[in-house]
Amino acid sequence: MSYCAYITRIKNLRKHTNADKLLVGQCFGNNVIVSLLTEEGELGIYFPTDGKLGREYCIENNLFRKKDKEGNNIGGFLDPEKCKIQALKIRGEKSDGLFMPLNSLEKFTDVSTLKEGDTVTILNGLKICEKYIPGANNRSYYGNARVSKINKRNEKTKAFDFPFFHEHIDTSYLAFNTEQFRKGDMCEITLKMHGTSQRTSYTIKENRRELPCWIGKIVKKLHIEQKPKRKWIYIMGKRRVVVRDLKDGGFYGNNAFRLRHHNRFVGKLHKGETVYYEIVGFVNDELPIMVDCDNEKTNDKEFIRQFGKTTRFSYGCEKGESELYVYRMTMANDDGYIVEYPYDLIKIRCEQIGVKYCPEIERFTFTTIDDLMERADKHHDGADPIGGTHVKEGIVVRIENREQFTAYKHKNWHFKVLEGIIKDAAKTPDMEEAQELEREDFNEIATRYNI
Repeated sequence: MSYCAYITRIKNLRKHTNADKLLVGQCFGNNVIVSLLTEEGELGIYFPTDGKLGREYCIENNLFRKKDKEGNNIGGFLDPEKCKIQALKIRGEKSDGLFMPLNSLEKFTDVSTLKEGDTVTILNGLKICEKYIPGANNRSYYGNARVSKINKRNEKTKAFDFPFFHEHIDTSYLAFNTEQFRKGDMCEITLKMHGTSQRTSYTIKENRRELPCWIGKIVKKLHIEQKPKRKWIYIMGKRRVVVRDLKDGGFYGNNAFRLRHHNRFVGKLHKGETVYYEIVGFVNDELPIMVDCDNEKTNDKEFIRQFGKTTRFSYGCEKGESELYVYRMTMANDDGYIVEYPYDLIKIRCEQIGVKYCPEIERFTFTTIDDLMERADKHHDGADPIGGTHVKEGIVVRIENREQFTAYKHKNWHFKVLEGIIKDAAKTPDMEEAQELEREDFNEIATRYNI
């Protein structure tokens, strides 16, 4: 869930088509709307979409909406409660993020030390920005019931361990990572899908038996290595959390729909294989996996004409149905050494198992950044090819010839708008962010209560 701002230069400035006092420029290929005072190539700080600005930063730079007694705007444009950066249109021009002059950071640091390519989240102990998560700041998880639940889960974690069942790896944005590509890299573009992440593994379970205190001291003093008992089992998990309790499904109520998809791999994986996949569609007859969006809030007649008044991320599934799409597979040996499967092998294994994989879009060899972004921009927009009833979330560009999983996302601008609308109405985190918070809560509470 990492989020940061970037010290960068604004490029390709031009006049706004429908506002005399505004300009339109680009940061990392994204359109940003700025004032007439902005100069071509000016060094500043760029805040990507889906971020939340620190209150001190907003106050210092008069970014909050504020009106005088006559109702005239004398402040900025941000909601004082949310402080959120989102994709939107300003008088017909797309705005994807916020660009501020470098001197907006003068109160927080010596700006002469900042250079192009630096990233910013906290300066001198003051938060400049973070990821926007609706409801995240209103959580109250530290009651006895919550701690009891954490203790119970922790007891299970002490008894059994899955050392090679690795968590989901978050993908960063392509536009901010173009320097990671090398000439000759073999690249694969696949569809990015808006669902809930899951993982299944045929892996080693270690039974770490706790010795009585006095025996443990003797073992430690004599430097005796206590090897845990091992056996191979199938295990499933969400992005960060191992799923043991089917009734404890968090925002979904229960994990029955997850178990159905997990069972499709049971008895079919090789020892050491872990499969990472996206589940899309519906939890049950009523609840979609991802939240619906009111398209009328986009104020975009053409978009509404194409996709209707409501976006439902169904991916061709009827109510009560869900489907999985594999996007990554690995193999770990007994020592924990991990081999990343190339996409061709992923497809072969999926066909053998009888499951789907995320659709391929294009395969190419990296030559230049311009060519990379031209290919990405060509494919990331439009209707989703599965079902065709809603907008595409975007694409993922994978670098195949790397030892570790290396992939970057490129989201559709219209999807970012929908994402902002959904979060505006949300009182709780979305399903994916809830899983992230679940892990953060566990770590924080475990530390606080020394469990």
